[in-house]
Amino acid sequence: MTTTAITNIASLVTNDPSLGDSSPLGLILDAAVVIEGDRVVWTGESRKAPATDNAVDAGGRAVIPGFVDSHSHLLFAGDRTQEFNARMSGRRYTAGGIRTTVAATRAATDDELSANVVRYLTEALRQGTTTFETKSGYGLTVEDEARALRIAARHTDEVTYLGAHVVSPDYADDPAGYVDLVTGPMLDACAPYARWVDVFCEKGAFDGDQARAILTAGMAKGLHPRVHANQLSYGPGVQLAVELDAASADHCTHLTDADVDALAQGDTVATLLPGAEFSTRADWPDARRILDAGATVALSTDCNPGSSFTSSMPFCVALAVRDMGMTPDEALWSATAGGAAALRRTDIGRIAPGARADLVLLDAPSHVHLAYRPGVPLVQAVWQRGVRTL
Repeated sequence: MTTTAITNIASLVTNDPSLGDSSPLGLILDAAVVIEGDRVVWTGESRKAPATDNAVDAGGRAVIPGFVDSHSHLLFAGDRTQEFNARMSGRRYTAGGIRTTVAATRAATDDELSANVVRYLTEALRQGTTTFETKSGYGLTVEDEARALRIAARHTDEVTYLGAHVVSPDYADDPAGYVDLVTGPMLDACAPYARWVDVFCEKGAFDGDQARAILTAGMAKGLHPRVHANQLSYGPGVQLAVELDAASADHCTHLTDADVDALAQGDTVATLLPGAEFSTRADWPDARRILDAGATVALSTDCNPGSSFTSSMPFCVALAVRDMGMTPDEALWSATAGGAAALRRTDIGRIAPGARADLVLLDAPSHVHLAYRPGVPLVQAVWQRGVRTL
């Protein structure tokens, strides 16, 4: 395998305190990174970099780990432009919401759904995302949920079964029957393609008892839980996530003190999704409160056609700093190492010997520019699994 050194890095974020300035970001100034194959094999001061087969001059720019987007919904067809326009214009919208996406997704071919996934992954990669999780949830039949996950598994290892997104329109008068479907034939068809099982635990979707039944059924099939929790209202989602050792409780917008304490005392990551609040004009999650309690926080896009149609992790970093009480350092850590923790991964989200060589070169001297210059395309180059893709 050939080796490549990236040298003359003004500021290298390793997310390993033992490698740099002892901060959570593990910053190294005037740094270099050596890649061999798909792995990082060395980090340190640029003047101490070992000889390599190839060299890349970073030109005094910053290098950060590739973003880890641990919550997205990319298996869908169509969009909901009219719904968004009505919401932002203060008009009532009654054209169907998620049912519109379900109908379009069911009608789409496999090739059309796969092309959509590739489109949004390419878009995200240009903005520095090198790892992503994605879910089913817009088919809501055995066949459509299974094919969504089958398509997703061609593009990522982080595939989530979300048959319990909402009760299918086909079961509008029989929610208990839909739970039986989700925990029975649909789960049987979907489990071979998924790593995770998820449920939208919320008023109007699935209550605590239903969510527990769905998650435990998935766990019995070898899937690990994650939960859409406490997005629209206070509820049992966060407590259930911690109790079942879910990898993440996602949204966490409405939290009681007991919810925050549970997150701080458990291993469940609080994944915050500021794109959803931006796109719905909802209250922002209080990241400061969660961090100060000692819980682990991740940031993710929640990319979906209804409530957060963005694939931009830099945008989410800027929102978290501006509106959720996070520092630029905390937001970057949460968008990289935090996302890795939400996927229970140690090989991504950091730049350290043995980690996967997922790196982003910013056209800026510091990662702080991600929040300092919001909306500016700062990603200069991306390495994914050691291969330069941009």
